[in-house]
Amino acid sequence: MLEVKNIRKIYNPGTVQEKCLFDDFSLSIPDGQFVSVVGSNGSGKTSLLNLICGSIQPDGGQILMQGRDIRKDSEHVRARKIGRVYQNPAMGTCAQMTILENLSLADFKGKPAGLHRGTDRRRIDAYREMLRPLGLGLEDMLSSKVGTLSGGQRQALALLMSTMTPISFLILDEHTAALDPKTADIIMELTGRVVRQKQLTAIMVTHNLRYAVEYGDRILMMHQGHAVLDKAGEEKQAVRIEDLLTIFNEISIECGN
Repeated sequence: MLEVKNIRKIYNPGTVQEKCLFDDFSLSIPDGQFVSVVGSNGSGKTSLLNLICGSIQPDGGQILMQGRDIRKDSEHVRARKIGRVYQNPAMGTCAQMTILENLSLADFKGKPAGLHRGTDRRRIDAYREMLRPLGLGLEDMLSSKVGTLSGGQRQALALLMSTMTPISFLILDEHTAALDPKTADIIMELTGRVVRQKQLTAIMVTHNLRYAVEYGDRILMMHQGHAVLDKAGEEKQAVRIEDLLTIFNEISIECGN
């Protein structure tokens, strides 16, 4: 269970640009739930992810992971249980290292680092078997520098790397936004498969309403730090893109746009 309890977050406090984004905001996500989060820019989507991952700190409230408050845990400590894939494919991989070296680095996440080789040649066959189901030919490119890969190949690798070690939560921060439509569809199919097979609790922020409707078993729409739509299970399955567009239009009119 991941819980955000009575969160308060103020940006630029004490200045003319002060903005209270979250004020007593709460959200509970049961184990194994896949939540799609949509909303306009500035609605709090990415800030919510950053609060959970530890990139920013709340000004009040609690963040509970399996009942334990993790606010004092640093970002790298939280990363032992949280995998994150970013919008920019370059942020989840190291361009100057080979695919093999990247996979080896991910393989050692959260493990003690000693004075030994960074790559374990005994794991090569296992890495190839991990890559083969992607259908992108990466299993035959282990010696290639990651910086030479396409955006889709690199994002697929980043997704795989983020889930190689045992994690409980997967954070997807607009992870298909920088990809062309066909490649984005491939990455989303891979995402759904990884979440199911590893039985992960996942939160996906996306601007693609089709993905929000088609993937996951809960949908959340954010606006000015509040959830204006929260549907799960059968109610979520009944949500259509037109329903989301209607709410977006209502919000736009309320805001004078």
